[in-house]
Amino acid sequence: MKSTIQNLPSDPGVYQYFDEKGKLLYVGKAKSLKNRVKSYWRFTPEFKPNPTLSTRILKMLQEADKLEYIIVETEEDALILENSLIKQLKPKYNILLRDDKTYPYIYINESTPYPRFEMTRKVVKGKDITYYGPFPTGGKALFDALYEIYPLVQKKSCLREGKACLFYQIKKCLAPCEQKVTPQEYRKIVTQAKESISKRKKLISALEEKMLKLSMQERYEEAGAMRDSIQAITSLSISSNIDLTNKLDLDIFAIHNGDERGVIVKLFMRDGKIISGSHSYFRHTHIFDENEAYKQALLEFYTIDTPNIAKQILTAHTFEDSQQVALTLGSRFNKKIEILTPQRGAKAKLISLALQNCKELLRTKQSDTIIEQSIADLFDLSVIPYRIETFDNSHMMGVATVGGMVVWNEGKWDKSSYRRYALHARDEYGQMKEMLSRRIADFKEHPAPDLWILDGGQANMNLARKLLKEANVNLDVIAIAKEKLDAKAHRAKGAAKDLIYTLNGLMELKPNDKRLHWIQRQRDEAHRYAITYHQNKKRKEDTKVSLLNKKGIGKATIKKLIDYFGTFEAIENAPKEDIQRVTNKKISNIIKNNT
Repeated sequence: MKSTIQNLPSDPGVYQYFDEKGKLLYVGKAKSLKNRVKSYWRFTPEFKPNPTLSTRILKMLQEADKLEYIIVETEEDALILENSLIKQLKPKYNILLRDDKTYPYIYINESTPYPRFEMTRKVVKGKDITYYGPFPTGGKALFDALYEIYPLVQKKSCLREGKACLFYQIKKCLAPCEQKVTPQEYRKIVTQAKESISKRKKLISALEEKMLKLSMQERYEEAGAMRDSIQAITSLSISSNIDLTNKLDLDIFAIHNGDERGVIVKLFMRDGKIISGSHSYFRHTHIFDENEAYKQALLEFYTIDTPNIAKQILTAHTFEDSQQVALTLGSRFNKKIEILTPQRGAKAKLISLALQNCKELLRTKQSDTIIEQSIADLFDLSVIPYRIETFDNSHMMGVATVGGMVVWNEGKWDKSSYRRYALHARDEYGQMKEMLSRRIADFKEHPAPDLWILDGGQANMNLARKLLKEANVNLDVIAIAKEKLDAKAHRAKGAAKDLIYTLNGLMELKPNDKRLHWIQRQRDEAHRYAITYHQNKKRKEDTKVSLLNKKGIGKATIKKLIDYFGTFEAIENAPKEDIQRVTNKKISNIIKNNT
């Protein structure tokens, strides 16, 4: 490693430290690889880590055994590659924030005589487009409220029909399709609606009036839905006495690291008013690095498709790479972006407000992950597993083979992250390999969790560790399987026990152990999810079997065709000659001629 460091080029690039087992420890970027990496070390009188570095980096360097690097053309390329590798490979000493959501915006295209409001998460092409947002929560409720209160064109298809419809009869539209309202009069309504997006008191008052009428008419379900909408819109506003003389657009980011977890607060100011805010928690607080945290937060939030980015971004703390991040974002959006940390004035008060929200969120967030901490201690995991992915596959005699992945995050099921896999391998080992390989390939878009739980024994755990090592991904793995009785694994209660396979060997927990119950719960949810997908897929395939049977093809022939071609779609698309080779000319004619 010393020789590699002494011969590094002066080009910009990304460097990676590995331990003696080839495990990725740290990813960093450099304007000059030679200067940056050398700054970590002292070469005389002996080769050792630079003692002035942070405790975290010193600990990492003590474990480091090998250095690899990638040369790129510019520092901007290095910054982007570094962020991508951290997200994809989850190095041991890099922080991973995981906040990769895209927020919705409300927009209006005023190039038409009767424009409509729409929702989007991406940039929409057009000259006369105005964006409002982003809205991390409550955006859909605000959008629906506009059409509830103002007589706008309710549906895209309305103007095409050219005839007044039910919306006109119930006074939710003024029928511009029949020119019952002029473009000028309609514009006045649009202007009122636009104002109510940021100044919401009038909109909320109108909704409260409607809610009261609905409840008086004993339409309680509709009144309840209206109440929920009012609460969602109200939650968008963050109370503040801060008055900006200029109607500025600002995005404010504050990151605060606590003992147990950290939090990111984002506030969005448009035309001098805070229109929305959001927050997300993160872990690995023991390796927290302010510079890394702000870099990740900004680069992940401002994707190329983000509409309406503010020219000024305020951060609660200065960070080393702020200038390069600003240049990268400016290049991404083709406009000048400033990242500032003001120390006085109204902008400093906004930062103070964001930090105040950070501290309050950490104070009120109760520790709800005690079981995860005990799991980490029991299995000697590298981190506390706050986000867990559990895998299972399902099939019946090789038919309708599927896999399922369920996700447990911060003490609850994250059902929006569940994934189903249609698998093609014939044996269970191959099916697990196919499923895990596909998940690893997706780490670039959806980062690795803290722990994988596999349904199966030692072989599956070894497979997962091998695949992760090949991909240089740091991720703990355990497997759960039924004890073999008479060479069979019995699922029935009171029969075989569940065994846990870990990096440190086989573990058998008592049947009343809460930690075992927790792992079983993960496994059972994955099994339920996979089997549901399997049953649905099998029904479809059974229908196809039934159709082939009606054509005079027996089950044995169908199995022979499935074993050879893999799927019904492959059979349908196969050349006549191939089907004849597997079966005979008669069967081939029946399938290809549909007779």
